[in-house]
Amino acid sequence: MSNDGLKLENIRRVFTQGKDTLEVLRGANLDIRAGEIVALVGPSGAGKSTLLHIAGLLERPDDGEVYLAGNPAGALGEGERTRLRRLHLGFVYQYHHLLPEFSAVENVILPQMIAGIPAADARQRSLELLDRMKLSERAEHRPGQLSGGEQQRVAICRALANSPRVLLADEPTGNLDPHTADGVFDELIRLVKGSGVAALIATHNPELARRMDRVIRLSDGLLIAG
Repeated sequence: MSNDGLKLENIRRVFTQGKDTLEVLRGANLDIRAGEIVALVGPSGAGKSTLLHIAGLLERPDDGEVYLAGNPAGALGEGERTRLRRLHLGFVYQYHHLLPEFSAVENVILPQMIAGIPAADARQRSLELLDRMKLSERAEHRPGQLSGGEQQRVAICRALANSPRVLLADEPTGNLDPHTADGVFDELIRLVKGSGVAALIATHNPELARRMDRVIRLSDGLLIAG
């Protein structure tokens, strides 16, 4: 039934505004295994962000089930859903959302300390991740001292800091120029593959989508092979 990555089963999501209803997701199914990188594509307004929010346990579907690392999440309370997010999920957004008053390494340390990892271990893990993203020399720099590409690479390190089972990314290179986006995406794929996580990455860039293991298109509320 479930796997050690991400499984979405018959997901429905309906939005109501006055007398109007919009069925954004109408039975979406998806199965991503550990170590697999899947591109999520589709036109603006198709519901990609809604799907990512449901997969990330940030929003509840109207029907269907989300399995995260083998755990069905539908009947869980908010406290347990928060715990699953902390343990098993990493998020990368279009904008990096780094804390400006903290250095790069401190931004990567923080989610680990929230998860209860000792400070020394968290710092070692953070420095290792930054090194793998070719940011060792920038570890003590604050976000304002980093380029846009460097900031997003720090955000990727932060998302993977707690060794999640699943990585969700919403247009992770959308704010970058094409050359920088290409380099950041190379590093993202390399780090994700090395970490063995299941990754679902929403993108409007067809060239980036083709470089992933497979492409899934969100169309008319359903997920189809792209």
